[in-house]
Amino acid sequence: MAKKIPFSVIFATDEDPAFPASELNSHGPTVQGWRTSANSSVQPQELILKFHYPARVCRIQVLGHQFMIPDRIELWLHNAPKDSPTTPSSQNFEYLGFIVLSDNSTSQYKSRELQSVTVTPRMGSHLKLRMGAPYVNDFNDAHQVALIGINVLGMDPVDDTGGPLVAPETLASICDCLSFSMYVEETICDVVKELEAKKHRAVIEERFEYARKLKLCMTALRSAGERLGRYALAKRQAVTQEDFATARLRKEQIEIYRNAVFSQLEVEKLLEKNGQVPENDLISPVYVAKPVLPSPLSLQEVAILLLHDPKEQHSPKPPSVKTSEPGKQDEPYFSPQLSKIGRSPSRNSPTNTGSLRRRNKSAPRNSYEDYEERTLPTLRTSQTNEFLRECQSTAEVEANTRGKFKVMNDREKRQAALPLLVFGTELVELFYSKQFQDREEGLTRLRNILRNPTVIEGTIGPNKVARSSTLLLYRAVRDAVFSVFSQAAETVRALFVDFIPQRISANEVSRCVDRLLPELLAKSGDPSPRIHTLAQHTILSIASCTEVRQQNLVAPALSRPVGSGTHPRLALSRIQMLEQLVLSQGISTDKQSGLTCRSLTECGCSGIHHPSEPVRKVAERVLLLVYRINPRLIRKQLPPDDDITRRNLLYRQLFTEFDKIDKARRSEMMESLRDEQAEEEEGAAFGESWDVEELKVSLPNMANGDKNGCKETVQCSFCDWTCEKDGAQLDKHYWKTCPILMKCPQCQCVLEVSAYSHHLTNECEAKESYVICKRCTEAVHMELYQLHLLEEYCRELPTGKVRCPLCHENIPENGWKKHFLEPTHFCRGNSRRRNGKK
Repeated sequence: MAKKIPFSVIFATDEDPAFPASELNSHGPTVQGWRTSANSSVQPQELILKFHYPARVCRIQVLGHQFMIPDRIELWLHNAPKDSPTTPSSQNFEYLGFIVLSDNSTSQYKSRELQSVTVTPRMGSHLKLRMGAPYVNDFNDAHQVALIGINVLGMDPVDDTGGPLVAPETLASICDCLSFSMYVEETICDVVKELEAKKHRAVIEERFEYARKLKLCMTALRSAGERLGRYALAKRQAVTQEDFATARLRKEQIEIYRNAVFSQLEVEKLLEKNGQVPENDLISPVYVAKPVLPSPLSLQEVAILLLHDPKEQHSPKPPSVKTSEPGKQDEPYFSPQLSKIGRSPSRNSPTNTGSLRRRNKSAPRNSYEDYEERTLPTLRTSQTNEFLRECQSTAEVEANTRGKFKVMNDREKRQAALPLLVFGTELVELFYSKQFQDREEGLTRLRNILRNPTVIEGTIGPNKVARSSTLLLYRAVRDAVFSVFSQAAETVRALFVDFIPQRISANEVSRCVDRLLPELLAKSGDPSPRIHTLAQHTILSIASCTEVRQQNLVAPALSRPVGSGTHPRLALSRIQMLEQLVLSQGISTDKQSGLTCRSLTECGCSGIHHPSEPVRKVAERVLLLVYRINPRLIRKQLPPDDDITRRNLLYRQLFTEFDKIDKARRSEMMESLRDEQAEEEEGAAFGESWDVEELKVSLPNMANGDKNGCKETVQCSFCDWTCEKDGAQLDKHYWKTCPILMKCPQCQCVLEVSAYSHHLTNECEAKESYVICKRCTEAVHMELYQLHLLEEYCRELPTGKVRCPLCHENIPENGWKKHFLEPTHFCRGNSRRRNGKK
């Protein structure tokens, strides 16, 4: 594995005294980098790096300046013996190649380009970089070139196994990558290195739950470290401008947020400095899913803390404080103020909603509102007056250091007028930020509001909340960053699964679907598997919403015929989702549902003529599902079944499957006829042996001349349904209305709901296509298994519980009858639930 090779810059042809070449020796957010002096006459510019020890170099990374950019950088390597001079001559360097940098005009000279090149591994002790002429632009009038960072990756000769000279594909640590070390705060970077070593050790010891926690913690720490890096950069800028009041606030802000992150993520416990901690091998509420980082404090809030708690001003402290009691676990350092402000709200707790004020007096107070509504103390001393005057510009400093991405232009404000009114400026600006971490934070806050609507109940109508959320999510689902799109997809599911049911009007639900569905359908055809799989999962979650199913908003969009010019990925995703809807919701007789036999047949027939083979395969499965219900319609839409048609491989395979279904149906009909005939013969033979007197005793009503005495009361053995009619009504009840029974959508066999999963995998004619999910014990189609694992209801089954395949809820092992019959516990996914006991 490759790792970072430490080096020192020993020679530079030219340098600006304020930006010396020694800046390249270290990496971090506050590193200024090297640049040449203004209007330097030296051409070309060169840098020579000496490694702290000879190493086998395999990769070189260069981080350029935003506008002082050389057009190319040549790379030269030298391997010096021990007795060679410190600075080698130019004749001793071996040419490796060159890097071409962009002129950066497309980014308006605001971004920095990171170039990472892999070279054939070879031994070296010195690296020389030769810079070409700078690009000409309006920001570089002095014709300077600059580099922000250089990173050399390779293998220590001590660790070299002497294998073939191939470039290693992995790094020993993510901290060795220049993109990590240049933007993550140094303290966080050191902790991540230690956690990564712990993770490798945990994998060797097969402590997989501990390793999973470490992986999630490192990912969260990277996001927190980048934020702390921006804070450190702002602190250095304040010191440069001799704004020491702001620098002091920045220092306190860094300490508060760092300690809050360490406490929230339980970093001290994960480090295991005093030996193994058994709790790390158990499931923790913090790491059940992706951990949530604390919300950072603004400079105003830090200033208020210092004013109200002057005795509790923070000083730099280590992440943990040693306890005086031997054997007691170290507790993470957590300031008293952080219990009020520094902690992030839990997944089920309301979050800060910006300028929105709390009107429901019975709702729990938010810590941010406590500080917003607290009256500032009277300014008694001139020292306090002076401190407040120095802090008046903190809002401007905050905006400048975080960038101007939070300022919305007039057009964006007009577009987001309703969300600004509902959620406030602070939350909406996060969605318009150019930093993806802020967009993720905005989605997390919005999701918490949708899952806990008590935060805004009584202030804004639910229809306006849904419409405002849809406007913000429309922007988020189009985001190019996967982590943002993932958060947006989860928030869309929260909107339709948690917020909309029994709250939103039908027209507003239709408006939300019309706004979001086209964007999600476009994402379902994305080349990245993780993106289109997540988009499919989100669309199916929307389709499962009761309000959406009642209006038939999703299925008609999926069942439209697929043209031959439709992109294969998009066509495949559409028909896969349509197949899943047929399997979960069944074929409907409602012409507007999009799941009728005719609409499914038209879509399937168009799909089997698509140029892509995977699309044709899924379309065949859809036609087979319809054929079991309406074979005449399918045969009518296809060419005649003759020898000429069967010469086509596509139709031959399809008609062969049709023949299998017909044969199975005929066999079932013949078997049922034989059973009925046997019952009739048995009843006739039994009736001939009856005695007339015994018949009068057994049927007193008939003896008394009651015309209805020949009909007995029939009762369902499953749901206790009764009927004062003949036994034919009982068969009809089993076939259509009994809530404890169901029809298998694959083979149309009537069976108990409790045996559905077992039937699909062991008895059904389609059993070869189904498997049992090891996590939730439900039967899942093989091709949809990965999609099923993303469902929220796919969770571990508790002891003593079973999983209902219709509503996916956990019920007691003997609670099936109660689950389907009692009104307070009825199954939400059972279409027969209203036809209960009569």
